[in-house]
Amino acid sequence: MKSSNPTLNKKILRDFAFDSTANGVMTIQGTINKIALMLLLIVGAASYTWSKFLELGQASILPWLAIGGIGGFVLAIIIVFNKKRANILAPIYAIFEGLFLGAISAMFASMYEGIVLRAVVLTFGVLFSMLFLYKTRIIKVTSKFRAGVMMATMGIAVAYFFTFILGLFGMNMGFMYGGGTMGIIISLVIVGVASLNLLLDFDFIEKGSEAGLPAYFEWYGAFGLIVTLVWLYLEILRLLSMLSGRD
Repeated sequence: MKSSNPTLNKKILRDFAFDSTANGVMTIQGTINKIALMLLLIVGAASYTWSKFLELGQASILPWLAIGGIGGFVLAIIIVFNKKRANILAPIYAIFEGLFLGAISAMFASMYEGIVLRAVVLTFGVLFSMLFLYKTRIIKVTSKFRAGVMMATMGIAVAYFFTFILGLFGMNMGFMYGGGTMGIIISLVIVGVASLNLLLDFDFIEKGSEAGLPAYFEWYGAFGLIVTLVWLYLEILRLLSMLSGRD
């Protein structure tokens, strides 16, 4: 049950499968319902910041961009360490992420016509494609598969970190974020790794339901999948912007 998604791992099953204080158990349908609700909250919050962008311009949404990004990050960390409160914190996290995504999507949309719709369609296309591959067992989530995805994801996280640190010292990592061939290849690799993370999320939700995790893990499982889905959307958005810039 290891997962490259830091919100989902084997320790959860060991520590929480027999929580006698919980009311009810986790189910796949219950988790799907929570995922749908979180997506609706994201869309609602994103619509708000997008409308502010259209009404007042980019400067008006920069505070919401910061609030959504920082708030979402802080809440994600809290949820990871306080899983029993996921039923309260996960919906709030979705709202923060919606504010952030609405702002950044509006900014991209102002530069590249139609890019947001394409990114959304591709993101959900990947989601349902991965679900099909998982349900049909065309791709099986084995221990070696999990380890490989985990290593790739950790490598990307380290690259993100060092790129951020070097950027603080004025060092430009254009080969990673620029629109050149290397930047596009790197972006494609990251999109691929993010897509594979969805398989691990599906596996956790299925195994967690089979193991009888407490009902509040429906929110936690939904939160974990949304984390991956947001990451995937942002990477697809970035990839499409680089491809559009080459036209």
